[in-house]
Amino acid sequence: MTEDPAEKRRAELAASLAAVEERIANACAAAGRSRDEVRLLGVTKTFPASDAALLTDLGLRNLAENRDQEAGQKAAEVAELRPEAAPRWHMVGRLQRNKARSVVRWAEEVQSVDSVRLADALARAVAAAQEAGERTGPLDVLVQVSLDGDVARGGTLLEDVDALADRIAHTGELRLRGVMAVAPLGEDPGTAFARLALAAERVRARYPEAADVSAGMSHDLDQAIRHGSTCVRVGTALLGGRGLASP
Repeated sequence: MTEDPAEKRRAELAASLAAVEERIANACAAAGRSRDEVRLLGVTKTFPASDAALLTDLGLRNLAENRDQEAGQKAAEVAELRPEAAPRWHMVGRLQRNKARSVVRWAEEVQSVDSVRLADALARAVAAAQEAGERTGPLDVLVQVSLDGDVARGGTLLEDVDALADRIAHTGELRLRGVMAVAPLGEDPGTAFARLALAAERVRARYPEAADVSAGMSHDLDQAIRHGSTCVRVGTALLGGRGLASP
């Protein structure tokens, strides 16, 4: 009897999710932290909506994308496949200002805000979407921090984090939730995440509700949790190394 491809994929994802959960639990225990302190974000970029739907079946409610064009369509497909699931979608990739109006239609959180101009564009987009009845409430955002000073890879400079946080915090359409970063290439992730922890502490001191620290991916989530991450963004370890974009 031929195995149902959907059931086979569900079993693969269930095993991967269990393994990732164990890694997170072990990393939290090693850091003396509660497992409840760290949110798992499933990064479904390049994988089909059917995989995202299966992850919601397995209890994962936080999903992320890094390209607006793919994400909007995928979020709509998942809503059709699993009308009751209502996953929380996050934008984690670099975002151009001209995509702001589109991204606020599907994302509940944008983790990659790295400039005042982008923050302002998102605020205007949220206001327009609210007026059009396309969304209610503010958009949650994180300040993306460049940990190596190479802003071409995304992120604002460490010395500019406070000013950007101030701008976001005083914008009614946006809700400052914390900071996000990607460990630089060629550097020990732990050392980089220690710098992020200091920036997060400064932001949190001024805005106690902005306590989120999004750091750590498939290869370095353990180090990120050791340095205070409250959100790990996991794609490869959950879904595999290759995927086909949603049609």
